[in-house]
Amino acid sequence: MSMSNEYQPINCDDYDSLEATCQQHLTLTLELRSGETLTGKAKDIVSRKQVEYLVVEENGALRELRLDHIVSFSNPGIGKVVVSES
Repeated sequence: MSMSNEYQPINCDDYDSLEATCQQHLTLTLELRSGETLTGKAKDIVSRKQVEYLVVEENGALRELRLDHIVSFSNPGIGKVVVSES
């Protein structure tokens, strides 16, 4: 995936997996393209101006992460999912 500002939709299976983590409010460990790793509770997926974001609760605050900036996400119940472009 590129780090350009143009949004690149992610693979449908990866999107569905993220959506399921939101429905279950799972705590995820996320690796981002910037090199950052964070842990947060999956809350929702939102779309703004044709860009999709994962909303996570991290340390009591909500944070929105562009889906195409996520390298991978993991949880003991689902294992590790490496995100790919559609």
